Amino acid sequence: MNETVYKERRDRLLEMMDDGVAVLSTAIMQMRSNDTEYPFRPNSDFYYLTGFEEDNSVVVLCKKGDEHKSVLFVQEKVPEMELWTGERLGVEAAKACFSFDEVYGIKSFEEQIKELIKEHTLLYFELFDDNKVYAQLKTVAKTMLHTRGVTVSPRSFSDITKLTQQMRLIKSDDEVALIKQALSITEQAHHHAMKRCRVGMLEYQLQAEYEYLFKKEGAFSDAYTTIIAGGNSANTLHYIKNDQLLKEGELVLVDAGCEYGFYASDITRTYPVNGIFTPAQKELYNMVLDVQLKVIAAIKPGGSKKELQAFSEKLLTEGMVAFGILEGEVEALLEEKAHKKYFPHGIGHWMGLDVHDPCPYSDDNGDELLFEEGMVMTIEPGIYLPQDDEKIPKKYWGIGIRIEDNILITKEGCENLSQGIAKTVDEIEVACC
Repeated sequence: MNETVYKERRDRLLEMMDDGVAVLSTAIMQMRSNDTEYPFRPNSDFYYLTGFEEDNSVVVLCKKGDEHKSVLFVQEKVPEMELWTGERLGVEAAKACFSFDEVYGIKSFEEQIKELIKEHTLLYFELFDDNKVYAQLKTVAKTMLHTRGVTVSPRSFSDITKLTQQMRLIKSDDEVALIKQALSITEQAHHHAMKRCRVGMLEYQLQAEYEYLFKKEGAFSDAYTTIIAGGNSANTLHYIKNDQLLKEGELVLVDAGCEYGFYASDITRTYPVNGIFTPAQKELYNMVLDVQLKVIAAIKPGGSKKELQAFSEKLLTEGMVAFGILEGEVEALLEEKAHKKYFPHGIGHWMGLDVHDPCPYSDDNGDELLFEEGMVMTIEPGIYLPQDDEKIPKKYWGIGIRIEDNILITKEGCENLSQGIAKTVDEIEVACC
């Protein structure tokens, strides 16, 4: 995205703020083991406001009445470090490339922040993050409080994520384009892997087919750890061991999506290991698919996730009663939450820079936020029937099914951004050939 997009976001955040100073640090490098690090990914809120991808960097936004100032701190260029870890943009290049009022080296942060927060009583930062920058910030504020000659200094703190995550709830056209590109790659990966799935393959071998396509098509990271759950393993919702054999006559539940330009996709498909659904698998699958299609059709501005949750639970419960998985009156079963044993999770979640975008679901009064044009969410009904559950028909034992798509709320209704990924029984059986 063009740098003006990030500047507009910073300006919008400054308008939302009360007079004060906001400080947002990027993520820190995470150790994998000993002296080996995980690949770096910037903090999502920090990236949303800056477009800056390097570690060891901080953004500071100052507001006093109509006076606004934006400051970026970056890692200084150190040739000895760059020999090992690669070239840095540095202060001068960052000044030229990014639309900040001021850019400094990160080594000067502690000294500069004293000047930036002077004459301000309110500090915004990520209150619930243990990043060392925020600990440093609080130490500076405390020191200033007890420094002679300083008459005004920070005495109150506010969580900046309350504002940034509210901003992130509505996606721009540029953001939707990046999500669509992630989904285009994810579509290719699912179809590629469906064709290569076979009896006797290990789950991690099927996982490798997905991740190969992700990287081949320019998505250098998955958006989350891929789930490849054959047979009864699909009844563990966040199964990531991915080390079992894929067996004849079983389904495999695959939850896999890539990240492109730091924007996520999140897709689940469930398909037969041998490419052909059994009659029992087909009837359960079609029931879950029917629920998903009806829930998606109900999405429109003014609706809510709570309404979709209730609608999906009612439909799934009706299906479970029809197939003898639950016994009793639908309304009574819903009241007892009997369906939760076999559908324990939510119908979906926000998606964007994070696969589970941490945007709000309710306002300050606790009222559910209503859908608006530009929101992006997943819709993912499922049914999970454990092996040896004697309360359900034996033909369904060990079957777990989830179908997940990514939905953009539009002016009139919604758009299924992932509708090109094989989903009906016929489509899947053709894709698996």
